[in-house]
Amino acid sequence: MRFFGRVSGVFLSLSTLTLAAPIAAQPRSGAPSAEAPTPRALSVQTIFGAGAVPTEAVRASRWSEDGESYLAIENAAKGGQDIVRYRIVDGQRTVMVAAADLVPPGSRTPLSIEGYDWSPDHRRLLIRTNGKRFRRTSALSDYWLFDMTTHALTKVGGDAAPSTILYASFSPDSRRIAYVHANNLYVQPVEGGAPVALTTDGDAYIVNGLADWVYEEEFSLHRAFAWSPDSRRIAFFRFDTRGVGTFYMIKNTGGQYSSIIPLQYPKAGTTNSAVTVGAVDIDGGQTRWFRLEGDPRQHYVPQMSWAGGSDAVFIQQSNRLQNIYKVLLGDPATGAVRPVLTERDAAWVEANPTPEWLDGGRAFTWLSERDGWRHLYTVDRTSGRATLRTPGAFDVIELLKVDAKAGYAWFIAAPENPTQRYLYRTTLAGTPRVERLTPADQPGTHSYDIAPGEHWALHTVSRFDAPPVTDMLDMTRQQPLRTLVTNAPLAAVVKDTQLAPTEFFRVDIGKGTQLDGWLIRPPGFDPAKRYPILYFVYGEPWGQTVADRWAGSQGLWHRMLAQKGYLVASLDPRGTASPRGRDWRKSIYRQVGILASADYAAGVRRMLATRPYIDPDRIGIWGWSGGGAMTQNALFRYPDLYKTGIAVAGPTDMTLYDTVYQERYMGLPQDNADGYRNGSPITFADRLKGNLLLIHGTGDDNVHYQNQDQLVDRLIHFNKPFTMMAYPDRSHGIYEGENTSIHLYSLMTRYLETNLPPGGH
Repeated sequence: MRFFGRVSGVFLSLSTLTLAAPIAAQPRSGAPSAEAPTPRALSVQTIFGAGAVPTEAVRASRWSEDGESYLAIENAAKGGQDIVRYRIVDGQRTVMVAAADLVPPGSRTPLSIEGYDWSPDHRRLLIRTNGKRFRRTSALSDYWLFDMTTHALTKVGGDAAPSTILYASFSPDSRRIAYVHANNLYVQPVEGGAPVALTTDGDAYIVNGLADWVYEEEFSLHRAFAWSPDSRRIAFFRFDTRGVGTFYMIKNTGGQYSSIIPLQYPKAGTTNSAVTVGAVDIDGGQTRWFRLEGDPRQHYVPQMSWAGGSDAVFIQQSNRLQNIYKVLLGDPATGAVRPVLTERDAAWVEANPTPEWLDGGRAFTWLSERDGWRHLYTVDRTSGRATLRTPGAFDVIELLKVDAKAGYAWFIAAPENPTQRYLYRTTLAGTPRVERLTPADQPGTHSYDIAPGEHWALHTVSRFDAPPVTDMLDMTRQQPLRTLVTNAPLAAVVKDTQLAPTEFFRVDIGKGTQLDGWLIRPPGFDPAKRYPILYFVYGEPWGQTVADRWAGSQGLWHRMLAQKGYLVASLDPRGTASPRGRDWRKSIYRQVGILASADYAAGVRRMLATRPYIDPDRIGIWGWSGGGAMTQNALFRYPDLYKTGIAVAGPTDMTLYDTVYQERYMGLPQDNADGYRNGSPITFADRLKGNLLLIHGTGDDNVHYQNQDQLVDRLIHFNKPFTMMAYPDRSHGIYEGENTSIHLYSLMTRYLETNLPPGGH
C-alpha cells in the first residue's frame, strides 16, 4: 500500500525524467500596486489543467563510466530522439546516436526511445520502445539492437508478437541478450541466431524470470533474473501461482458488454505463490534449484543477486511473518545453500536492497535495526560477523553509493530533523568516521545521484514552500558547478499566492510522545478568529506526510484550500516511516489503524487546546490509500471530533489487502483476529456521525473496489448517510483519462466547501 496521494515530487536520477503535475500561470486583472500586490488565486484548473507551468526536471539518461560526462535523450529536429553526451566540466555536447540512424527497416519513422542500455563493450545499444501497460509500468515492450559500427538495427525476440518482451538485458560479456516472453526466460545471440528458451514450463500460472503481483508491489521486484558475472549462467525466480486466489475486476467502459480482468492476488491469510530460485547454464542443461528450507508458499525470497562473483548466489529468505530473515549463499553448480547470517525482530524485518561487495567479494553491505536504529554494517562473508559503520542515534534512510576502493559509503540521514534529508559519508574500514557533507546552512530535502569517481553529483534540493532546484554539484568542494533547473516560474507562482511560510512544529500528546506536524494558514490570518482545519493523513508504516519537501500538485491544492480560508495541516503518528528509530516505527505492530488513529485524535485535541483559532465544529480529514483507511477510522472511531472526511481508495477491511504488506505489520489474520477486526474501519461503520465522501477507482488492482462496495453495504445496513464516487476503470492513482484529476479535485473541493465551510469567524 505504497501510495498516499498525488505528491508528485521530483525524483531526480540520471536514469529517469520525472515531471510533477503542472500549475498554470493566471493572467492578472490590472497592474498590482507596489504597496499591495494582488495575490494569485489558485484553482483546480490552474493546478491540474493543460495550460500549466510544469515542474522542471533534468532529462538525462546516465553517467559515463569515467564519471566526467553524462548521456541524455533529446528530441531531434526532424523527429525522433538523439542520444547525446554532455561533458560535465564545460557542457560540451556530442551526439552519440542520431535519431536518423534509428529508423527500422521498412519504416520512415525513428524509434521512440523509452529506455536503453549499452552493451558492456559499448559496441551495441539495446533500445526499448512501444511499451504497453503491464501492472504499474509499461514493461511489455519491443526491443531493438543497434550496432554502433554498422548502424544495423535488428529486432530482438524473433517472431514474438509486438510489445510482448520484458526486461531484456545484455550479458556481461556483451554476447547475448536475456529476456522474458510468455512467462519463459530466453537468450538470444547478439551476432544473430534464433532465441533459445531456457525455461519451457511458463504458462498462465507458472512464471519464470518475472515477479508475481504481490512481489512487484511490496518487494519492488520486477525483473526476476540476473546474469552471472562470467556470463555462463542466469539465476532466476520461478513463481507457481496455482492456488493463489483470483480476483476479478470488471471493465464496463469498453463496449456493449463488460469484460472480466482476472488478477491473481493473495489476500491476507490466504495462499501465496510457491517461489523457488534456481540457476541455469545458458548453453543448456537442467536448472539447479537452490535447496531452501521450508514450504515455498510459507516463505518469501525478497531479493536475489550474484554474490560478488560467479561462484555463489546471494539470497534473502524470510518466513511468512517476515520477522526472521536469513542470508544464504547458494552454489549454482549444485543447488546447495549455506547460511551467512540471520536477522530477527519481535515485529518485522525489512528486506535489504542488493548488497555492495567489498574486499574482493569477501564482505558485503547490510542495513539492520538490530541496535534500535537503521544502520549500515559490513558483513564478513565467511563468518557472518557484522561491523557497524554508522554509529549514533539516527537512521540511515538510504544507502546511495559504496566505493570500496575509495573506502567510503555515502548515505542519506536526518539526525537532527526527521522531516529533512541530508547527505553523509562514512568510512568502510577502521574506526567509523561519519561526516555530514550537505552544508549546515542548507536545510530541506536533498537528493543526490552520484557519478562514478564521486567527483560530480546531480543534486536536488526542495522545501515545502520551495520547488526543486537541481545543480551539477562538485562533490570535492560541495559547491555547484552550474544550475541545471531553477523552477523559477513555479517558485514565482508560490510566492504570488502570498501565503505565510508553512509552520513545522511538534505536538505533545503525552507520555513522552511528540508528533511532527505542519500547518498552512490562510491569507490575512487572524488568531482572534476561528477557522476550519483540514488534516491530510496517511498514518501507515510505509509513508511519511510531514516532510520539508516540495509536495507537487497535491501541495498546491492544499495551498488553494488555504487561500479559500482553511487551515491545512498534517501529523505523523507513531508507526509512520519517519527516521525516528525502530521503536517509533514498530510500535504499531499488530495494531495498525488502532494506535495511529488514537495518536491522531490526541494530536488534534492537543492542537485544539493550544490553538484557539481552530474551530472545533469544523474539523476535517482526508487521505489516500492507507490515508483513506485512516480517514475512515478517524470518522468512525472519533465521531464527535471529526465533522467531515474524504477517503480516497482506502482499504476498509484488512483481510481484503495483500499478504505481504498486511501480514508484515499485523501478523496472520488467524493469529490476530482481534487486531484485524479492530484495525479495520468497516468494524465501526455504525458510529458514523459526520460527513463522509468515499472515492474509489473501479479498476484499482491494488486496493480493490470491493473495499468500497463492502463499506457502502455496511453503511446502508446502519442507515448512515454518506456520499460516494466511483471512477470507472481507473486504477489506484485515479489519473487515467482526460480531465480525471480535474474532476477528482473539483469534487473534493466542492464537498469541503459544502460540508466544511471555509473562512474565519
